[in-house]
Amino acid sequence: MLNKKIPVILLVFLFAAVQASGQNELLSDLESELEPSSQVVESTFKGTRLINGQSVENRPGGVLEFVISHRFGNIKSGGYDFFGLDQSNIRLALEYGVTDRLYVGIGRSSFEKTYDSFFKYRILRQRSGDSKVPISVTAFTSVTVKTLKTTEVNERDFNDKLAYTTQLLFARKINEHVSIQLMPSYIHFNLIGQEDLTNDVFALGAGGRIKLTKRLSLNLEYYYQFNELNEDTYNSLAVGFDIETGGHVFQLHVTNSRAMIEKGFIAETTGDFFDGDVRFGFNITRAFQLGK
Repeated sequence: MLNKKIPVILLVFLFAAVQASGQNELLSDLESELEPSSQVVESTFKGTRLINGQSVENRPGGVLEFVISHRFGNIKSGGYDFFGLDQSNIRLALEYGVTDRLYVGIGRSSFEKTYDSFFKYRILRQRSGDSKVPISVTAFTSVTVKTLKTTEVNERDFNDKLAYTTQLLFARKINEHVSIQLMPSYIHFNLIGQEDLTNDVFALGAGGRIKLTKRLSLNLEYYYQFNELNEDTYNSLAVGFDIETGGHVFQLHVTNSRAMIEKGFIAETTGDFFDGDVRFGFNITRAFQLGK
């Protein structure tokens, strides 16, 4: 029964996202009224993700992106586990630009056997020139369902396995070498465990990018929880590099987070970065042009 419901919720969610694309024409009309010398600021970040979390960037309309993400085990597990490389979690995702503003995606993580779907919408784009717009703003929302089997006598209902994330992403490209981003975030869990304190987690993320060479940048990302899911969670921290090679973007990083979806790394990180609970990870993306 559960397997039948998973495609349904993904399709419903993505249908709602496509409905929102009608707003694209209105915003395009408003932008056309700006001064001709006003130019959109491009490439605030190289990829659609900063490290773990989303960036304000979307792929253009008609572009399909395949994303492979890995997070390995704890480095301090030692040589027996090859410093965490013997353990691996993977997420595979397909993401598509419905328009230049609307971006949708679906994915599946091996960690807790979780399915997720999301959409991002570019509300505002930074512009230079006579009609300046100082920042870019993107809205992001996702829904996840955990399908890991439990040992409970009574299996949980489908709705109990759902969690939702909503974010607003504010970014500014300060110059050709430096970009910054703020990510106020809200996560809701339909059902929590006995050790958990709340169904709702509020957090603020901050990150940035420093361009080192034409194809290499240093990235930093941190999420501060205003209220924790339980006493065993820590704030998520990640440091890494973006390497661009044509249609591929390689992201290599270290982080204390095991999960690769927002509800996981923001609210459920159980490792202390500064106590050595660090994992090596990477994201690989490949873009395919499907439309004009």
